[in-house]
Amino acid sequence: QVQLVESGGGLVQAGGSLKLSCAASGRTFSSYAMGWFRQAPGKGRECVAAMRWTGYTTYYADSVKGRFTISRDNAKNAGYLQMNSLKPADTAVYYCAADPTTAHALGVMPGSDVDYWGQGTQVTVSS
Repeated sequence: QVQLVESGGGLVQAGGSLKLSCAASGRTFSSYAMGWFRQAPGKGRECVAAMRWTGYTTYYADSVKGRFTISRDNAKNAGYLQMNSLKPADTAVYYCAADPTTAHALGVMPGSDVDYWGQGTQVTVSS
């Protein structure tokens, strides 16, 4: 049974930083891409960053380029999202996701097509 478990969300002031973690288990993810999506109240779910579990190709949404960094630790089967210079507009529930595709494809994939999701972690940025 595949499990993706996020942690690291919380409340932070604008300009601050947070690092999200995603612990993956239940299968081999070498042919998968791992991504971070977010959903703000009243809005759709969007991918902010993605990368393959092998290789170094990444995808970033324009809204987070230069501020967010996605990374992984294959030995730990873990993924991370370092978020710097946070803005109130970054407030959302953040989800870890995995799908057997490329980083870019996961970045533009409708949420309904993604194979696996975590339960989400709340990130709130105060002004």
